[in-house]
Amino acid sequence: MPTVGVKRDLLFKALGRTYTDDEFQKLCFEYGLELDEVTTEKQMITKEQGEVDAAKDASEDIIYRIDIPANRYDLLCLEGLVLGLQVFLGKMEFPRFQKVAPVAGPAQKLILTEATKQIRPFAVAAVLRDVTFTKDSYNSFIDLQDKLHQNICRKRALVAIGTHDLDTVQGPFTFDAKAPKDIKFVPLNQEKAMTGEELMEFYSTHVQLKAYLPIIRDSPVYPIIYDSNGVVLSLPPIINGDHSKIKIETKNVFIECTATDLTKAKIVLDTLVCMFSTHCAKPFTVEFCEVVSPAGETVQYPELAFRKQCISAKAANAYIGITESPESMAKMLNRLLPTTQNATDKDQLEVLVPPTRHDMLHGCDIYEDVAIAYGYNRIPKTLPGTAQISRQYPINKLTEQLREQIAQAGFTEGLTFTLCSRDDIASKLNRKIEDIPAVHIANPKTLEFQVVRTTLIPGLLKTLSANRKMPLPLKLFEVSDVVLADATTEVGARNERRVCAVNCNKTAGFEVVHGLLDRVMHLLEVAWDKESGYYLKAADDAAYFPGRCASILYKGTEIGKIGVLHPTVLHAFELTTPCSVLEFNMEYFV
Repeated sequence: MPTVGVKRDLLFKALGRTYTDDEFQKLCFEYGLELDEVTTEKQMITKEQGEVDAAKDASEDIIYRIDIPANRYDLLCLEGLVLGLQVFLGKMEFPRFQKVAPVAGPAQKLILTEATKQIRPFAVAAVLRDVTFTKDSYNSFIDLQDKLHQNICRKRALVAIGTHDLDTVQGPFTFDAKAPKDIKFVPLNQEKAMTGEELMEFYSTHVQLKAYLPIIRDSPVYPIIYDSNGVVLSLPPIINGDHSKIKIETKNVFIECTATDLTKAKIVLDTLVCMFSTHCAKPFTVEFCEVVSPAGETVQYPELAFRKQCISAKAANAYIGITESPESMAKMLNRLLPTTQNATDKDQLEVLVPPTRHDMLHGCDIYEDVAIAYGYNRIPKTLPGTAQISRQYPINKLTEQLREQIAQAGFTEGLTFTLCSRDDIASKLNRKIEDIPAVHIANPKTLEFQVVRTTLIPGLLKTLSANRKMPLPLKLFEVSDVVLADATTEVGARNERRVCAVNCNKTAGFEVVHGLLDRVMHLLEVAWDKESGYYLKAADDAAYFPGRCASILYKGTEIGKIGVLHPTVLHAFELTTPCSVLEFNMEYFV
């Protein structure tokens, strides 16, 4: 869940009332939110960044950190929170957001060229006219863009937002795609003009922006937006131009969103303009822009579409477990969504879903709002209408039984990290990372957590290395999941439950892990048989000592390996005593 930090005093001023921390926490709960923490700006910087010096200039203003549901994009800023809570508290009706034509002159145009199809084929745009920013609302405007980028925009991969001072540029605007060497402009807060290639090099070490470079870096063309005079507004999804940057004094804001997903772009634009149209001279109005497709088709954005959806009050009562009349339910829902009763069928409630509530996809989403308006704590507790008998997944039940039996065989269980470094599963085991079906972490925070483990061996060897002072023999085991990349699955990866055991002693003790394998197979009632049971077959694996490795086969299918580890593997994990290892997939026996 995303967390939003808002200044307490600003929030209370906007709500028109002062609350104690407990009172506001209760209000958040009633609205379906959670007050996560009460802190200060200085404490936040010190905790999140560890920068004591940076925290010196921070204010002592009280900050409320509020957990927001991931699908409530409209609550990711102070303006959205205030609007939602004001309607919920009955202090105002839900506003009717409107898109309007310019007071003077034609609407601004954003023209897409054919070349954009190669990289980011969609774009939407709008204008916030006669905006009055304060320092706090300006910071909130920037912060909302950042939160949308991290959330629905999927770190700018799906949508990139650009905001510009309309008074510094001249429409119509063009969204094009050009070769990197043909692009040259002064990036935001810089003084020197750079080409696309130079810009990529310049920002390759930037703390925030370097994460977005791979989105377009390898493309033969980069997306670019410029005005009728050739002034570059932005190079999405990396950075805006310095010429059109917005300031607190900015009065007219041109907003463009370029995207690989048009639906997401429309949601982002609707959310942004609805939240900050409250600061316009005429609140809740947004000036539309005309977006011209490469085929010449013109569409007005933002859509700001209100749509009607009908629900049954009877069905809502049944789902939630309450007994409210349709009239009472309509009154409750008006605290969250504009709702009226159907004139012909009183049981039917007509809900007007506003453009800020893109989380409303189905009737059940409205039922959830009914429950929020009614109050979760007021819903009576009841027993389920039918008896349900739960049971463990077979693989989990088998896992628990095997753990107990392996421990009784003299092995100590370890629980190691699911994430590890690339070297742990590759070079330290004398393998190449390119040959391993590993799932890589996109932006690893440390070198120790770069991939999801594909084998349990490195974790146990690290545990042995950390316990070298313990008396020998050291016998460890783990029964856990590994994750393997698999293009045939829906998510591109699959879990595999494995058993792994390591015997570390003055001699390798291959017979120890072989005996454990035989014991486990005996418990699984699997016979030593090449046709219907298990057997060992000599194998070559760079992680094992030559001639001392075997594949474990079950009904002719290889399910794992057993053997003595290669000295170079032991050296890589800082071990000086021989180790024999057993690892196999146990899902074949469920």
